[in-house]
Parts: sequence; C-alpha cells; structure tokens
Amino acid sequence: MTDVTDRPWLDEGLSPRERATRLVAAMTLPEKIEQLHGNMDTIDIYGLANQAQDADEMEQLASQIRVERHVKANDRLGIPRMRITNGPVGVGMGDGTPSPPATALPMTIGVAASFDPELAHRYGDLIGAECVHLGQHVLEGPGLCLHRTPIGGRNFEYFSEDPYLTGVMGVEVARAIQSHDIIAMAKHYVVNDQEHERFRNSVEVDEDVLRELYLLPFEMACKDADIASVMSAYNRVRGVYATENRYTLDTILRQEWGWDGYVQSDFWSCRSAAGSLNAGMDLEMPDAKWLNETNVTNALNDTSLEIQTVDRALVRRFTQMFRFGHFTTPYAPTEIPAAEHGRIAREMGHAMAVLLKNDAGLLPLGVDAGRVLIVGMDSFATKACQGGGGSSKVDPLYTVDPLPGTQDVLRELGSDATVALFEVKRDLSNLAQAKAEAADADVVLVMAGVIATEGADMPAPEMPHDQARMVAELLGCNERTVVVLKDSTPVMLPWIDDADTVLEVWNQGAEDGHVVAELLWGVANPSGKVPTTYARRVEDLLHHDDPVRYPGTDEGEGWPTMRYTERLQVGYRWFQANDIVPLFPFGFGLSYTTFELSDVAVSGSVADGEALTVTATVTNTGDREGAEVVQVYLGIPVEGQPPKRLVGFAKVSLAPGASEQVEVVVDPAATHHPFGVWDTAAHSFQVRPGAYTVYVGTSSEDTPHQFPVRVS
Repeated sequence: MTDVTDRPWLDEGLSPRERATRLVAAMTLPEKIEQLHGNMDTIDIYGLANQAQDADEMEQLASQIRVERHVKANDRLGIPRMRITNGPVGVGMGDGTPSPPATALPMTIGVAASFDPELAHRYGDLIGAECVHLGQHVLEGPGLCLHRTPIGGRNFEYFSEDPYLTGVMGVEVARAIQSHDIIAMAKHYVVNDQEHERFRNSVEVDEDVLRELYLLPFEMACKDADIASVMSAYNRVRGVYATENRYTLDTILRQEWGWDGYVQSDFWSCRSAAGSLNAGMDLEMPDAKWLNETNVTNALNDTSLEIQTVDRALVRRFTQMFRFGHFTTPYAPTEIPAAEHGRIAREMGHAMAVLLKNDAGLLPLGVDAGRVLIVGMDSFATKACQGGGGSSKVDPLYTVDPLPGTQDVLRELGSDATVALFEVKRDLSNLAQAKAEAADADVVLVMAGVIATEGADMPAPEMPHDQARMVAELLGCNERTVVVLKDSTPVMLPWIDDADTVLEVWNQGAEDGHVVAELLWGVANPSGKVPTTYARRVEDLLHHDDPVRYPGTDEGEGWPTMRYTERLQVGYRWFQANDIVPLFPFGFGLSYTTFELSDVAVSGSVADGEALTVTATVTNTGDREGAEVVQVYLGIPVEGQPPKRLVGFAKVSLAPGASEQVEVVVDPAATHHPFGVWDTAAHSFQVRPGAYTVYVGTSSEDTPHQFPVRVS
C-alpha cells in the first residue's frame, strides 16, 4: 500500500484529474517550469534544416536528434521520467542513447491500403507492446494528415487521401496503442499536409473544407479513441503558428469536441512562451528554447501569462499519466520477441499489397519458375525496403533482404528454382548488362520505387534516379516480367501500358524479402486497395502548375502561403469532380481470385433519424481464397460537394466458392458526419434535405449499385 499522507496525488482512489490537481498544487514554480518542456540539448534546427538539400542530408540531420526524448523526473514529488518515442511506423527514435531498436513495420500508407480496421488494430497493438518492452510512455502517432498531393514527404506515415478511411484506421491504431497504457498522440495538428518550408509556410483553407476534410480524422480520434495527446504542427494556420493558434487548440479541441488530453509541440515547433501556453499548447519538445525559467518567469511577472495557465497545462498532462498508471509503473525494459513480432509484420504485409495489373495471369508464379532474376537499384532490389526517412525511421532489430527472403520462401515451397540478383547502378551505367541478364532469365522481378522523407517533399511524383527509364527498358527484355513497386506514395508510371504484371507492396520494412516472395508465389493473396489515387499524368494533379496551391506564394508577409482553392476536391473527389480518368482509382485492387456482389440493398430512413444499413452478398467466384472490400459512397445534394464521399466499407475473406453477407451501417450521428456538411453560419454540421445517392461497389469508380435516399 502506497503511503499517501505526504503525497496525496498517489492515492489511487482519486480520479486521474483530482490526482493531477493535487500534484500541481504541491509544486514550486521552478518545479512547474521544469515540467513544461523536454530535456534535449537545444540545437539550431532551423539552420540545419535550411542546409539540407535532399533526402540524404535530411537523414543526416535526423541522426543528430536521436537522443534524450524525455521530460525529467522529480524525485521529491515522485514524478517519473516521461519517456517519449516517435512513431507512427513502429517504435522510432525513442528515449535513449542510442535510440532502442524495434521491429521495422510496413509504412502507414500500407495500413490504409489494407482497408481492414482489424489489421490497423493489430498494427497499433504491436507498436504498443514494443513501447512497453522498451519502457516508453508516449508514442508520437498515429499521423492523421491527408495525402493532399502525392509528393508530400510524410505521406508514408499518413494513411490516405480520404478523411474517413484515415480516421477509421487512426482510431484503431490509437485504441490499440493505449490498451497497453501507452499514450498515443495524433499528429500533426493541423493541415501539415506538405513538408515544403514547414517551419514558415501558412495554409489558408475555408472553414467547411477544414472541418469536412482535414480536421475530421482528428475529431474521430479525439471522440472515438479518446486519444490522450495531440501534437501541434510546424506550419501556420491562416497566418498563426499552429502552436499559438487558440482557435484550433482551444475553441475546436476543447470547447467544441470536449477533449481533455494534452497538446505537445512538434519538435521545435513552439515559437513563444506566453503565446503558446495561452493558446492551449501544454508541453514543449524536445527542449526548453521557449518554456524555460527566464521566459516563463518574465511572462508571469508582466502578466502576459497567468500561473493558472501554467497549472492548466501541467494538470492536463499529469491527468493522462495518472490515467495510464505511469507514476507507478517501474522502468524495466525487456527484450522484444523479434521473431514473433516479425511474423505478425509479415502477415500484415500480405494484406497491404495492391495487385495493380495481372493481365497475362502470370501471378502467382509456379514453384517451377526456373531461373529467377531480381533486378533493380540498391534500396529496392538489394536491401529490405524499410522506407520513411526522418525522425520516424525505426532502427530495425533485423531485416530480410529480397534475395535471401525469396530463397527462403522457395525453399519452404520445395522449389528447385534458382534466384540471382543484379543491382542496377543509380547512374544506369550498367543498364545494358542488366537487360542482358533479364533476357537470359525465366522470370524477371523488377523492383523499383520511392522512399520519401520527413523534411522534404518530392520534387515530382516520380521514382528517383531515372528508375522509370530502367523499368521501361527492362520490360522489353523478357515477357515474364513482374514489376514490384515499393513506394512511399503513388508515383507516375509512364511505362504502365507496356507492363502486364504490376504489384504495389509499399515500403514493407523488416520482412520485405519474405512478404514480397510469398505474394509472388501465392503463399498469400494480395488484398489491398489503392488508398491514394494514381494519376495517369502529372498534369492531372490538383497542384500542377498552380503555385497558389503549392508550393505557395509570398503575399507580402514574408512567408509562403498555400491556398487550398481546390476546396473539397481532394484525391478521388478531384478526379471525379473534374472528369479526369485516373490510372488506378481510390479503392481499386485486384486479386488472384474473382468476386461477385449480389443482393445489394439499402434499408433505414435518415428522415426518421435512423441509420442506413447497406447489405450485400459477396461470393468468391474463383479458385483461390481471397478477400474483397465492399465500399459505400454517398452523393450529397449540396452545391460545392464532390460527386462521392466514402462513408463505409467492409472487408471479407472467403474460400473458393464461398459467399457471405456483409453489412455496412451509415449512421448520421457518427463522428465522421457521413451525411453532414459544415454550415459556417450555424457553426455546426448540418444534414440538408434532398435526394441523396448511395453508391455501392468495389472502388470509387466501380459502384454499379446505386440507391436514391430522400432526406426531408
């Protein structure tokens, strides 16, 4: 039994908030200030970032900030050292020197591609478990910004272009992380959809667009996952830094959503002492550049800051620490079961892969494949494609490269096929030799892609080092060629019409070699769907040749301002609203089997306040086990709305010949406001009367089942 006479905040019979309030009341001012910030040595992050010219230099920058991610302990008061680790693609740069290694998971974009909330929960569960193994308290993730453009440097750690899909997956990841008594942190709040000039840029966005798209996943995480923390972004929102924006940090988060967690700054995104605390930021990370004793004391003395505001910030964070038992959990790191967690990552990787083309029926390959050649550049064909440069990159416990991984799988299948590797140099100086090797093989596996990085957007949505030319020339060498894409984000595929077999696996992480081989040889059936639209041409993208939208223009204020003038037309909504045919639409994905939807029906009456229930029978009409995703979209009869919005989906796995009825409930009262449009005058979501249309199918473009729904 803990003696609480001198430390009443340790009384477990009190609520977390009561305990936090009593703790803060017992603190001296210096002790309070020490708990307002992290304790990394301050560095000139802005100067270093300005020096970085490319992804490699950003990686070097990140290597300088791998240590001391914590808030100090206070032994007098029994406050533990608060250990913080980055996410959201695994346990990234955690507190320690060096940062502790963990399982390198597939990228978050792959989680969205699975269209499987249960998989998202498993993903978060593994991350939460490894946080416990490593003695961490906070996981900085999930990332809930949208893929507004395919060139976004952090698309790999965000889910998708769609706010509902992003929200569903983010909620499950957060719930699973917090089930381990680890604080999850939604980031980067808000409209941090690009890395270009992220320390300076400002985003101008209409209120209805902000609410219906960019805030929606955060609203879902706060309300449905009861997420404990939110990370404030680097950028300005309508001219005000996100860490000083009282409208987003207080009016929306606290007053409107009723959320009671704490707000942490992104690393070095805090820009003031009084301004940030007054706006609603509660913890500066990773150092005390602003919330140090001098600044906070001066602000208190000149009354630009009140002590009650300092107390409020501390109570918010301590409440969450008490909620998850951090004051009584001993620091006792244990070994991560690498093999077990790698097996889980391997299984999840199968369901994330998207089969884009299989025109010749080449996949799955047979065990009698003969001489197999893996060909491509080092990061994709030679090494496991961990992906995701920057602070979220995981120091892997182990990796499985493509060659040994393929050999392992063929051995397990009892195949006598042989596998060779040819590494194409980045300057393509040995491409002629690669083509000769490809012509001499029985099966060619061309591995190519892109690894995006925090801190820098891609200059164009293209694979670097002229890989498109490499792929195009290799495609002409052997009819039995499979293109395996390992991308952080969809890119241009100018050679696509010459390829009959294309598999997108994303950046798979530690188990890359095994996952890809098991997919190619049919040990697993790919069941992923496109989470962000592949454009056929660069000219089809919303930001092309429009600097107002991206990268922004200086409107006389000294910083670049990006105006989201496309409004609600983001992702598939942009393509549909502008009658642009995409290369591969949102929600699209093939399988090694085939499916049929039948008996599709809609019941319920929104006019009577009921939820709509969509039912459909899915039948596996092929000869292999596989999974299909039934997708439900809604057409809103309000001017300015795009043709369709995703409002529900259900994934079902079926044996050959089997059928199953799936049910998707679309509730007007749900936190994602499926029928709602933001009314700026009423300052709330409203359901407008009119003739709505429910679309049911297997992608945003393939919705043959349509039902009118009258809302009065």
